[in-house]
Amino acid sequence: MDMIELARQIGREIQQDETYIKMRLAEQTSEADEELQELITNFNIKRMTINSEASKVDKDEEKIQELNKEMRHLYAQVMQNENMVNYNKAKKEFDEKLQRVLAIIQNSADGDDPETTDFIGGMGCSGRCSSCGGCG
Repeated sequence: MDMIELARQIGREIQQDETYIKMRLAEQTSEADEELQELITNFNIKRMTINSEASKVDKDEEKIQELNKEMRHLYAQVMQNENMVNYNKAKKEFDEKLQRVLAIIQNSADGDDPETTDFIGGMGCSGRCSSCGGCG
């Protein structure tokens, strides 16, 4: 099996991984949440309104501040939505696993031992503690 086929196999394994499935289900639930989608739409409209006002030659700073306040409030509502919370948690978990896989591949391509290299605490770990600045 060549490297390209191995990469395709990794892709298939990623899509069967529990963290990937959990993230996709949380994404679908978020997309089906009409209240959340309305909040996101309103947030995006508010952001576009701010950009439009800020680009005016005679912009109204007071209006921009009020719009920013409203946008922050909408953002807080979006981020507090249970489905968004669940999605963000699932995405973080999946992203951490994916970063670990990518670090192992990258570190191996840099000459590290594929059996011991890893991604720990946000740092690529070569498995050689003598060259380490610490594990976070």
